[in-house]
Amino acid sequence: MKLCTQCGREYDNTMSFCLDDGSELLYGPRTIEEPATALLHETASPAEMPTRAQIHTTEHSGAYSRDVMQPTASGRGFDKRWLAAPLLLAVAVASGILGYRYFRPVGSGQISSIAVLPFQNRNSDADSEYLSDGLAESLIYRLSQIPDLKVSPRSSVFRYKGQDVDAEKVGADLGVDAVMSGRLIQRGDNLTISVDLIDVRNKKTLWGEQYERKMSDLLATQRDIASTISEKLQLKLGGSDSKGITSKYTDNNEAYQLYLKGRFYWNKRTGENISKAIEILKAATEKDPNFALAYSALADCYVVSPVYSRQRPDEAFALARSNANRAIELDPTLAEPHTALAMVDWFNGWDKETSEREYLRSIELNPNYPTAHQWYSRFLRSFKRSDEAWREIKRAEELDPLSLIFINNVAEQQIERGDYDGAAATCRRMIELDPSFWAVHQTLVWLYVKEDKLPDALNEARSAVEMSGRSNSSLAQLGHVLGKLGKRSEAVAIEREIEDKFANGTADARDVAIVYAGLDNRNATFEWLEKAYAARSFNLANLNMELLLDPLGDDPRMADLKRRIGIP
Repeated sequence: MKLCTQCGREYDNTMSFCLDDGSELLYGPRTIEEPATALLHETASPAEMPTRAQIHTTEHSGAYSRDVMQPTASGRGFDKRWLAAPLLLAVAVASGILGYRYFRPVGSGQISSIAVLPFQNRNSDADSEYLSDGLAESLIYRLSQIPDLKVSPRSSVFRYKGQDVDAEKVGADLGVDAVMSGRLIQRGDNLTISVDLIDVRNKKTLWGEQYERKMSDLLATQRDIASTISEKLQLKLGGSDSKGITSKYTDNNEAYQLYLKGRFYWNKRTGENISKAIEILKAATEKDPNFALAYSALADCYVVSPVYSRQRPDEAFALARSNANRAIELDPTLAEPHTALAMVDWFNGWDKETSEREYLRSIELNPNYPTAHQWYSRFLRSFKRSDEAWREIKRAEELDPLSLIFINNVAEQQIERGDYDGAAATCRRMIELDPSFWAVHQTLVWLYVKEDKLPDALNEARSAVEMSGRSNSSLAQLGHVLGKLGKRSEAVAIEREIEDKFANGTADARDVAIVYAGLDNRNATFEWLEKAYAARSFNLANLNMELLLDPLGDDPRMADLKRRIGIP
């Protein structure tokens, strides 16, 4: 006999879930004297180390037997609900034939969205942090391959890292139905991984397990967890839809651990860490030359390295292309390398047809990959396809509602569309989410220049320079605003600082041009834009998005430059 821990109904052993509230049924006591004990079951496949897992009971588990078995007024202990047994049996048979879903179509509804929180690293050891971060990120990646499941991306969930947060609050913040949390302990070669899955709508635990594994079993454990989650949510997987869940990607555990370390450093987004990620990911491909995800991660590193490190753009983009192509050759179903190729095709080759084709292919392969929508949105903005760009960035924001990069792109487009009040509100939201996010101050510079509030623009430009560690783009904005305010000596000092960086290969000619535009020196502005063109500056691909250069739009030299790049 099985019992529902929520409502106390009894069911035949053939049933798995309650027909009233969708709760998982447990083998329960036949009399009130028997203890309510959850059933231990095996979840590991025969080829993997077995996992002992306990299905959680809720805080009501101690009361349900009394409710069902309470004697009636006649004193004979007969419960009229037994009269429904034939009907329940019929329903059980029908559900077995038709494939009864985990949740009813009405009421609580099927779970269609999930957030996987960063795993707690109980070692307090930075050397094993890549394991706790990497395990969560890998699960996010695997689950995001399922077309009908919305999975909160890394950038949203990792905002909760190190915080003692309530699952219900996370669910409300991210707009998801379920939240998964986990803990990891490493002792030598031994791993203890605990996982819980919470239905935040109904405030109940759907599933919990503890895995005792070896480091060499990390790959199998990750696949096992992802598969179990999909089973508990009763997702219909079949054919290619299940590939992201069950794929091994690599059989080499050392290569996989190096991949996790590489992604760990890539996510830190500094020049030093991008360089470190590249070296680690190279080692992963040496351990397993057929590891497609490692090549895809390398392509991502090389695409952004001209922004974060001193690597020459032409060299970085060539390496990004070769690694993306290798990833696709090994696994044509991966969406990410197509996005990297799209960036390279446009930024480095100014090949808009091929770039757009790669973006669309990436989105086709994984419609829930938010970065593809964000980068494609920026591509569309380059051609002033405003409405399409807006739809894409809003889709990216929908998939990843707490991504500051995405929200910032929303604010930029609001400025481009003339919605200055909306842009101001979006910028305030970013500052509330993270006061240290310096890119928002650059966006505010654009906004205040457009509104002719130059003193406010100057304050924001100074903040951006300080908070970014004197990044080239923030210096260019500061020099531009100083020039427009008539502070020529200060503007020229900024121009010379950037020009010195350009001479040693650590700045873009475009940045010098922006300062000269603020000084209203058109000849010098176009002289430096031509230098950027000669160097095939990747920044020129975004020339239509350079709001500080808008006043030059009536100059024939600007039209000629855009024609040569291939933008309207």
